[in-house]
Amino acid sequence: MKKIREYIDEMFIEIPGSEQKEVVKEEVIQNLEEKVDDLIQQGKAEEDAINKAIVDFGSIDDIKKELMGRQPIKKNTTGLHLGFSIWGSALIIALCLFANFYYTPYIIWFVYPTFGVLWWPLAMFFRWLKHK
Repeated sequence: MKKIREYIDEMFIEIPGSEQKEVVKEEVIQNLEEKVDDLIQQGKAEEDAINKAIVDFGSIDDIKKELMGRQPIKKNTTGLHLGFSIWGSALIIALCLFANFYYTPYIIWFVYPTFGVLWWPLAMFFRWLKHK
């Protein structure tokens, strides 16, 4: 029943390859072949039985939605990363500023870690621009 296999392969071509897809395809093919066998036993010609089984099967829109819905959905979280890096950097710089002026007010050293910490939001900003 090559025609059934070709028909089902064509119906499932849009769905990305996965083990789940192959299992569902084989199950659908098996069900259609059983239906064709039943129709042949009822007295229909093989070609007519195959065509009737395919027509009765209908579309696979529900199966497509289920299989495509199981694929991981990528969310764009670059804005979240940018906001987190800005707030995190601000808190780290504030901590360094406090420690500098509380413990050693006569030596200004908080500027050095500030330059190092500012690379984090800067990198996230360029990543955000790239994905925008």
